[in-house]
Amino acid sequence: MVFAAGGGGSSGAERKLTIDRDGAILLADAAERAGVSRYVMVSAMHTDEFDAARAELPAADDDVFQVYLRAKSEADADVRARDALDWTIVRPGALTDDAPTGLVAVGARLEGGSIPRADVAAIVATALTEGVAVKTQFEVVSGELEISDALTAIRY
Repeated sequence: MVFAAGGGGSSGAERKLTIDRDGAILLADAAERAGVSRYVMVSAMHTDEFDAARAELPAADDDVFQVYLRAKSEADADVRARDALDWTIVRPGALTDDAPTGLVAVGARLEGGSIPRADVAAIVATALTEGVAVKTQFEVVSGELEISDALTAIRY
């Protein structure tokens, strides 16, 4: 199963929690109930660094991004805690509509950067079809390694 949904950039704080957190958790619940062990989730870079004081509801307009980071962080933690799932958590940098390159940089924490949406989709497909990056969480941006090589080399 793949969770790649999101509340969208123009949605409010509550939608970030119901889609980005609760939706991911509900899909993980459904995967377990259905006996589907493989679960790949698209999250976001630096989610664990949210400002807790600014990530509570009700949120001011300028705090919605903090709620988004909180939602992703809490969903990631829930999925990581599931022994029944062979999970992979992909934390991309800023998403672009550029043409895919097939070249990435991965790490436990990267400083920043961007990545084409099509490359993120290729990462998800590679994780699923090649069975790599199981029980791993990583940040990813455009870089110099072929996707398959980068995912195979992950050892966190």
